[in-house]
Amino acid sequence: MKKLYIVLIRAHTGLGAVARSLTHYPYTHIAVSFDRSLTDFISFSRRYHYFPFEAGITHEYRHYYAFGSHRDFRAKVFGLEVDDEHCAAVREYISACESDSKMLFNLFSMATMTLVGGFRIPHAENCMSFTARCVELSGCAELKRPYWRYSIRDIDELLSEHMIFEGRILRGSAPSDGYMTPFEPIRYAVGMARLFPALTCRLIFGKV
Repeated sequence: MKKLYIVLIRAHTGLGAVARSLTHYPYTHIAVSFDRSLTDFISFSRRYHYFPFEAGITHEYRHYYAFGSHRDFRAKVFGLEVDDEHCAAVREYISACESDSKMLFNLFSMATMTLVGGFRIPHAENCMSFTARCVELSGCAELKRPYWRYSIRDIDELLSEHMIFEGRILRGSAPSDGYMTPFEPIRYAVGMARLFPALTCRLIFGKV
């Protein structure tokens, strides 16, 4: 048996604060991890703190969640016992996402989740749909509706019996790996200009 961790994160971001004020729910990001020490997380998210449109499947680390003056972050952790066959299925899905050069970040579904309950865009995922698919492939919980319709709160409720920890996780060391690259207005605008039309075309025409 292998251990798969599902981690809900209270993000120290402006968008996270807005989301909490609207939903009255503390967790605004979600990731998976095979790492017992909880230092290496896998999710669909921004790859650089100040450039949210440069996003996709990525490995995240504690200093992504507790950056700057923040020394820790609040998290809720679920531990799933996964057999070898289902663990292989989860890893194959992750590898497929990593190797798919056409994969985009489904920002539209994420931004409207509380209003419409999620929707599919070809070759596009976000942190919620990605994690829900990993849970589905793990065989540890039965999803009653399509995986891309699961919000963070839904996954929280779905896995309630598997919770192993809730509290603060210390940041630890914060290596200089480029995540906190300084903000550049032009780069920010270019990222938006690339992502929005690509998602819109896939949403309208239903193909890559």
